[in-house]
Amino acid sequence: MGQISATQSVDIAAAPDAVIGALADYNEVRPAILPEQYRDYAVISGGNGDGTVVHWILQATSKRQRDVKATVSVVPAAGSGASGANAAATVTERDENSTMVTTYQVVAAGNGSKVTTTTTWNSNASGIGGFFEKTFAPKGLARIQAALLANLKTRLES
Repeated sequence: MGQISATQSVDIAAAPDAVIGALADYNEVRPAILPEQYRDYAVISGGNGDGTVVHWILQATSKRQRDVKATVSVVPAAGSGASGANAAATVTERDENSTMVTTYQVVAAGNGSKVTTTTTWNSNASGIGGFFEKTFAPKGLARIQAALLANLKTRLES
């Protein structure tokens, strides 16, 4: 039992505001950048930014899936100027059906942005099941995160 986490990052040649705007657009951008492991994607309410509620099935493996109903919160970068140049803006998805939380953090980097996504959840599995979840689930989820971020990068840099 304990917290499990997976993280991926990518540099994107786009302004942080454009990246956060794209990440927070659950009507058009999100469905376009989701990798094949996301099924049955639907916007329940809102669709753009804070307060949006979305649903999908995350098919992590052929036998493992998670029914996600996420509520979105968006926090813009605080400050401006030199001291606020590296302030992070975030989009956070909290799953109503589990302890899973995914955060997309965007900071200015060079002539663009660095996007880091982290997903955490609490595991109740013990024994061999707990060992496999702790060992392999983060690696599998990191691959899914990498695909989503690569799709975001392609969309914003095209």
